Amino acid sequence: MTLPEFDKLDRAILGRLQANGRETYDVIGAAVGLSASAVLRRVKRLEEVGVIDRYVALVRPEAVGLGLTAYLNVRLEKLTERHKRNPMDQFRASVQTWPEVVECAALTGEMDYLLRVVVQDMAHYSRFIMDTLLKHPSVEDCKTSFVLDRVKGTTALPV
Repeated sequence: MTLPEFDKLDRAILGRLQANGRETYDVIGAAVGLSASAVLRRVKRLEEVGVIDRYVALVRPEAVGLGLTAYLNVRLEKLTERHKRNPMDQFRASVQTWPEVVECAALTGEMDYLLRVVVQDMAHYSRFIMDTLLKHPSVEDCKTSFVLDRVKGTTALPV
């Protein structure tokens, strides 16, 4: 995959959009030294080449009653009968349907996946673990760490 070419103006535009996705092209243009139409053309190009993936609203979990965040290291079974689907494929498909899982990453090392789970409280977490995750046929083991304090949280990449 070849990386798209972008210059310092594109980087400045990306920085502004990452800080405030609703900022107008006029304001961005004034900040980076371009006209609004030039900013629009650059943003459209960044969207077309896949640098800008999508636009979202970031919601504070606590503001919507989701007060507990946990990181789960998950290990999957390695051996499976030939007629079964691959355990990793089966797990990946299931994760897509679990609303509590807001992020899932495949890992190297002892564990196979790291999940970020956001739930209302410990009772909700317990139901998710006991009724969903540990009942999944591919899951062998999981280890949980609970977030005590969010020291840094950003979606902005260092472009």
